[in-house]
Amino acid sequence: MPELPEVEVVRAGLQPAVTDAVVTGVEIFDERSLRRHVPAAESFTAQLSGRRILAAVRRGKFLWLPLDSGRALVIHLGMSGQVLLRTPGAAADRMLRIRLTLDHPTHGELWVNFVDQRIFGSMAVDSLVATTDGLPGGYWGTGETDAAWQRRLPSQVAHIARDPIDASFSSSTFLAVLARKNTGIKRALLDQNVISGIGNIYADEALFAARIHYEQPAASLSRAKATALLAAVRAILHRALAEGGTSFDAQYVNVNGQSGYFAHSLEAYGRQGAPCSRCGTLIVREQFMNRGSHFCPRCQRLR
Repeated sequence: MPELPEVEVVRAGLQPAVTDAVVTGVEIFDERSLRRHVPAAESFTAQLSGRRILAAVRRGKFLWLPLDSGRALVIHLGMSGQVLLRTPGAAADRMLRIRLTLDHPTHGELWVNFVDQRIFGSMAVDSLVATTDGLPGGYWGTGETDAAWQRRLPSQVAHIARDPIDASFSSSTFLAVLARKNTGIKRALLDQNVISGIGNIYADEALFAARIHYEQPAASLSRAKATALLAAVRAILHRALAEGGTSFDAQYVNVNGQSGYFAHSLEAYGRQGAPCSRCGTLIVREQFMNRGSHFCPRCQRLR
């Protein structure tokens, strides 16, 4: 599943193309991609048609496009979703589920294609609600700094915690939550209500960097160790962003269909049987929550 770096790469690619663009057409090729859309007085198509997009915003793994109607188009990539920018008239992408036609004041007409092989992703028009702390709802890059939509977020995203590269993320609050959790630390990192944007890949990489076993109880970490782990999380997410995210196959791509190359920098995830870059011990993979955990049994001992 795409994690924070992959979704941020998509958001950054969309931002200049969709900001101030008007939705002039909506084509739905597969209704299953609308399963998270709750119809209000108008249909999905009616709620988008003629609306101006104000920005592209992200919190954790969620992406949304605030509209001049006071609502937002929420995009979740699921396991295999892609948002691709295309020139009108281009050959249809395989697994095309939804297409938006936009008219941008500078770039002219363009297509935004939502492609999804497994159909776990979705698009939905949702209401915007005020953030509980009065701070910006998510990350939108540069631009306006005091617009009303910036302190609001979709109701479908309101329960998601802030992510660790959000300027409004509270390190002290996160560390306090960890100190009260007796679950394994990886389980805590994957809990989107505790910290958002981290999935299996970056949890394994951060725990490797901090030399922490994935089953180490979160509450057992010293303040210094937990702080070092948070620093490792941030450093790895920033590195992954700089390298365009992690792409193992053609499913994880940016808006132009290009793959990221952080997979070449992975130290633990997917490297079972390879030597640890620190001590030479072979990296192992153990079953964890219907997926796998990758770690060095010597560097990351359960204490």
